[in-house]
Amino acid sequence: MLTGKQKRFLRSKAHHLQPIFQVGKGGVNENMTKQIAEALETRELLKVSVLQNCDQDKDEVAQMITSSTGADLVQVIGSTIVLYKESKENKELVLP
Repeated sequence: MLTGKQKRFLRSKAHHLQPIFQVGKGGVNENMTKQIAEALETRELLKVSVLQNCDQDKDEVAQMITSSTGADLVQVIGSTIVLYKESKENKELVLP
């Protein structure tokens, strides 16, 4: 669980990132969560974009991704979800 100070720090780091995953009409599936988990291990911090044609609500999508990948939800802003998960091998970010 992240503290408010840690979330604020991660939001500032994520500001310049581009979303690398898009959730569309198919919603969240097992293959997508596997790829997101692998990307989180590599990058630690990433953005996921929820497209307009997605059948699920963006908060539902965020909940599904975080529960299946074990990541922490940093922020849901607009249609963008910011996720963080500490990497075991490629640790780059040091949380305050």
